[in-house]
Amino acid sequence: MKLIQYHLPNLGKRVGIVTRENSVIDVTSEESPSVLDVLKLADKERVSLGVLLADIQEKVSAPPPMRFTAFQEADSVSHDETGLSLEKLNVTPSEKIPHLLLPIDPPEVWGCGVTYKRSADMRDDDTQQDIYSRVYHADRPEIFFKGTPSRCVGPNGYISIRSDSVLTATEPELAYILGTEGEIIGYTLCNDVSAWDIERDNPLYLPQSKVFYGCCALGPMFVTPSEVDDPYNLVIKCTILRDEKEIYAGEVNTSQINWKFEKLTEFLMRDNPVPFGTVVSTGTGIIVPNDLPLVPDDIVKIEIQGFGTLSNPVKQL
Repeated sequence: MKLIQYHLPNLGKRVGIVTRENSVIDVTSEESPSVLDVLKLADKERVSLGVLLADIQEKVSAPPPMRFTAFQEADSVSHDETGLSLEKLNVTPSEKIPHLLLPIDPPEVWGCGVTYKRSADMRDDDTQQDIYSRVYHADRPEIFFKGTPSRCVGPNGYISIRSDSVLTATEPELAYILGTEGEIIGYTLCNDVSAWDIERDNPLYLPQSKVFYGCCALGPMFVTPSEVDDPYNLVIKCTILRDEKEIYAGEVNTSQINWKFEKLTEFLMRDNPVPFGTVVSTGTGIIVPNDLPLVPDDIVKIEIQGFGTLSNPVKQL
């Protein structure tokens, strides 16, 4: 199942299911007004999302533009065809038009670094130190706090360049969402925007490199594990557009990640209370050249087949 959050004029935030045809089915209720609320309720009642959403529909009448009938999986849903689709929602955010929001409002976002060998090698080249290779080969992963909802943006929202940075880069990543016991309950795409020049000046400046307004983009969808055959065999693609021209394109397969996600989670949760719905971004294997830092009005697009495309413009703070 694939879930989204989106805005409707006069109604505000809505929860939707995306079908295989990319049409959107509104499943918002007063009891579960957000994706995080839906997930928490399913966890509390120990039922699948399909059963839960079918039960919600029996209790409330969904407002326009979409209604749905009881179902187990999105593909078996019958609903009114009113034209709402993922494509039509994938537009520049405005209160006046329907548009995508963050796929989940994460209580916390954590990042993992140097999980790909290429990332370790290139970062050591830049710093003339071996700290990144040492982390890559170590028994303990690099884990850092990344953000909260106020620092995150959804599809087509602005990602940011710090006012004190001249080398800010995109870091395209696969992210997963944690349940009550640290289990993976979903996936999404993440843009771990990072001020590389600040981190390279001194590794102790990492929090300032990683945490600022617009430092993290998530979306476009929350994808349940049942939709992902093998999270360690996904091709992540990234393109950067400048003045409508492609200035960079790169890709990497998640098979090159050096850590199993369960191991990353084990270290994250060790002596550290992590709330339900926390997003964990798994690191990048796509390293944009130093001579192509982000500049205002760039467009960054990150894609995994079946996950949709996360597209964000860039602004200078």
